[in-house]
Amino acid sequence: MPQQLPKQVRRLGWISFFTDIASEMVYPVAPLFLTAVLGAPVAVLGLIEGVAEALVSLMNGLSGWRSDNVGKRVPFIRLGYGLAALSKPLMALAHAWPMVFAARAADRLGKGLRTTARDAMIADAVDGRIAGRAYGFHRMMDTSGAIVGVLFALLLLKLLPGQYRLIFLIAGVPGLAAVWLSFRLRELRQGALPAEPTRDSASAPASLPGNIPKAGPQDARRGPLGFSPAYWLTLGLLMLFAFANSSDTLLLLRAKNLGWNDTQVILGYLLFNLTYAASAYPLGILSDRLGRWRLLVGGWALYSAVYFGFSVSGGWARLGIWWLFPLYGLSMGLTQGVGKALISRHIPPERKGTALGVFHMSLGFIALASSVVAGLLWDHVSPAAPFRLGGCLALLAVAAALCLAPRLRKADAGGKG
Repeated sequence: MPQQLPKQVRRLGWISFFTDIASEMVYPVAPLFLTAVLGAPVAVLGLIEGVAEALVSLMNGLSGWRSDNVGKRVPFIRLGYGLAALSKPLMALAHAWPMVFAARAADRLGKGLRTTARDAMIADAVDGRIAGRAYGFHRMMDTSGAIVGVLFALLLLKLLPGQYRLIFLIAGVPGLAAVWLSFRLRELRQGALPAEPTRDSASAPASLPGNIPKAGPQDARRGPLGFSPAYWLTLGLLMLFAFANSSDTLLLLRAKNLGWNDTQVILGYLLFNLTYAASAYPLGILSDRLGRWRLLVGGWALYSAVYFGFSVSGGWARLGIWWLFPLYGLSMGLTQGVGKALISRHIPPERKGTALGVFHMSLGFIALASSVVAGLLWDHVSPAAPFRLGGCLALLAVAAALCLAPRLRKADAGGKG
């Protein structure tokens, strides 16, 4: 009989659900407000998003390390969700783009504060046997909130045309619901549940690093920051794939570039989120049973196929991308929660916040660099170029995972390097 998810994990899922409703109500409206009402140049949009995402990445690392030092997760979670809720009415009060920048920075600062502490709390609450289920459930709730938020944004734009400030104020309501729920969280004893061996150890094939036994204490002392070589090698593989995974806005721009209208682009985005939300939880459960590396590598291969599909142009491409958006959602369901569950296997129980902070910070900066490179390729080579690069890099990540399996096994067994 499957294990029930702890109450704290389910509550964190609902908190993320309401927060993402609020965030996605604002996300598609903010560019319209900045350009049409405040008269900001388009370059300002890039500046705001670039600085905001860099802030998230930096704070992910610092907040994880700090939550370990103080021995608490809940204050970081509450403050993070509180800043996100506060940013919505701040945008409604803006009369110049720097205030929107400040509101967006507050929102991203909140995300950086809460994300690592939240993921560490999930790791504190469950053992390794159901980590895939726990992180998959959270991704499902998070993405479901995004779907509802986008639908609300479309509805409000139709009912309240041009009333951007009022929409921002309305978006604050689900944000406040998330903050209220965060005050019902209770601190857990960190490291109370060790990372148990999972079915990765028993069921993954020899060619994948899923059959690795958990690293011993002597191995954990050998790597930087006291983390095992298996942690760093796993993180390296995830970073390689992160460089392939540029901003999702490029997929929307590519659909527009191939002839879709605005409504079709939004419907494609919804189709992606629906597939992602529907697949994340069951695939997280499946990863606990069949082996996480199997699903992760399969997801990377599917991602590569999707990106090569987006690189194709021609008469049929406009129709073909209707299939690519849900397949992209499926690839995210195969990789995002499963990747967190996988890295959590190699974390010392007393340093979960620090290790997850390094994980989030590293992937965040790599993803930012990936988006910059992809944008340059789009402008200076062709709209298809970033998708060809992403497809090739994803295949390289698949090959690297297969090649590094013996090294990972040796590191986890206490061997050198």
